[in-house]
Amino acid sequence: MTVPIEDYALLSNCRTAALVSREGSIDWLCLPRLDSASVFGALLGDDDHGSWSLRPSDPGATAKRHYDHDTFILITRWTTADGVAEVHDVMPIAAHKHAHTDRVDVIRRVVGVSGRVQFDHALRLRFDYARAMPWVRQTGTADEPEIIAMAGPDAIMLRGAAMKAADHVHRGTVTVDAGEHVDVTLTWFRSHVTHPDRLDVEEALIHTRGWWQSWADRIEHHGPHRAEVVRSLLILRALTNRETGGIAAAATTSLPEDFGGQRNWDYRFVWLRDAALTLEALLDHGFIKLAEHWREWLVRAVAGDPNDLQIMYGLAGERDLVERELTSLPGYAGSTPVRIGNGAALQYQADVVGEVMVTLSAAREAGLSESKFSWSLERQLVRYAAEQIDRPDNGLWEIRGEPQMFTHSRVMVWATFDRAVHAVEAHGQKGPVAHWRELRDRMKDEIDAQGVQDGHFTQYYGTDEVDASLLLLPQVGFCEADDPRMLATVARIERDLLQDGMLRRYRNATGVDGLRGEESPFLACSFWLVEQYAATGRLDEARELMGRLCDLVNDVGMLSEEYDAGAKRQVGNTPQAFSHLALVRAADVLALARRKQR
Repeated sequence: MTVPIEDYALLSNCRTAALVSREGSIDWLCLPRLDSASVFGALLGDDDHGSWSLRPSDPGATAKRHYDHDTFILITRWTTADGVAEVHDVMPIAAHKHAHTDRVDVIRRVVGVSGRVQFDHALRLRFDYARAMPWVRQTGTADEPEIIAMAGPDAIMLRGAAMKAADHVHRGTVTVDAGEHVDVTLTWFRSHVTHPDRLDVEEALIHTRGWWQSWADRIEHHGPHRAEVVRSLLILRALTNRETGGIAAAATTSLPEDFGGQRNWDYRFVWLRDAALTLEALLDHGFIKLAEHWREWLVRAVAGDPNDLQIMYGLAGERDLVERELTSLPGYAGSTPVRIGNGAALQYQADVVGEVMVTLSAAREAGLSESKFSWSLERQLVRYAAEQIDRPDNGLWEIRGEPQMFTHSRVMVWATFDRAVHAVEAHGQKGPVAHWRELRDRMKDEIDAQGVQDGHFTQYYGTDEVDASLLLLPQVGFCEADDPRMLATVARIERDLLQDGMLRRYRNATGVDGLRGEESPFLACSFWLVEQYAATGRLDEARELMGRLCDLVNDVGMLSEEYDAGAKRQVGNTPQAFSHLALVRAADVLALARRKQR
């Protein structure tokens, strides 16, 4: 049976991530990196596509779960007819950021609370997106059971629980009395090397708990929705590769935006736009070092000729993200195709350079000093934007129809030159500022003339349609939130794009995106509307909408990309960086509005 997307919780070691269901099954895990092939792929199929289940034998057992304070140590408390026990799931954070290269560990600690509880334990290892059945052998003893599984370059060792094989499934039981605990550990390593030493579980738990909590303790947010803000920032950190600095858009691939449709995409890569916006949210909360780490990633990723710029890269800056379809995974709830890679990497999206320039400008304002190459990188990006200035693009939403002059994209081209001018005028950087001013003014005149119709901004030049991305125009300083054109735009957006009290990105019926089918409201867009309401004095509406949106997070604070209000369920890849960074921004705006009122 398909598990609802909102029934999953995230484990992360800031290199890869696992999704754990309410029923105690790890149904998604790619090793050793977030964008590697899956070992557990039941999320996009069923148990036979890879899963690791650990739940009480009592079929009537009930569970409640939470994270251990501000960490990604997931505690699931099971109540059964015979007693109470907990499972503590965690992916340990290595003591040194480069130590994850040789191994990745997952700990499942079973803790007896009262009575005696027996757990059923089932392991289905399916390497390479369920395309490779591993060779598995028992290598342990009765006192120290262990199994090793290998397929190609990958190997898995499971320690701590006795299991027997039947029909490509390893099964066993784990029993705990009150006050006892049993540790089961899974370790990935490269198949051509000697297996790693046994993990010191206690030390790993202490270090990991302290690492996450010390990071979270630096978060300052004094206002409503603090719990959601802290968890959202933690999720953004979890999606940031600790080793390379690359920020993934989500932890999953091919969770459908339209069930049974073709809107299934791989989001395990670094979109320059999403990463830049994530950095802005982190910068607003004082995480300057992360901005510096990402800027170093950016220099490496886009090194070379600016004309080779991509809108997304792999977690270490890889360029080859060829999109292809898998037949080994049948898809979430049968939604096909399952895709790995993303063809949008080859699109021209004019807004991307603007997003990067806005973020680097914000980092400069926050006190991040220039590196040896940072300003020269920005100058190259500005030159690239100037060379492409008259080129239509695929836009923020990565349409697969004909490129257009999208108004939001044109505004972000304006922002590119605006931030370049500001860097010269306010920070003493060197560059052809007169030329940049001229291009900035040209873009503004063009947008005012061609991106406005009947008094409101339009989705693209030559149409009367609106787009939720227009809500970002005041956020980047192109106009004020109470500009009459923005107020008229908001009125049209409310009329055309509100669905069940939340915003869709645009009207699919226009066919601009070149895809069949519909989609649900896009959560980030609704958070943008919260910001717009708050900025124009509609505070009661802003707070009401914000409250409804925050009610959509699941029991452990996660949001996916979209929400189907009719079915009351999350839709799309999860956890979605775009949704969480938009939540943080909206909460910050409401907190500022409350301070001003006081």
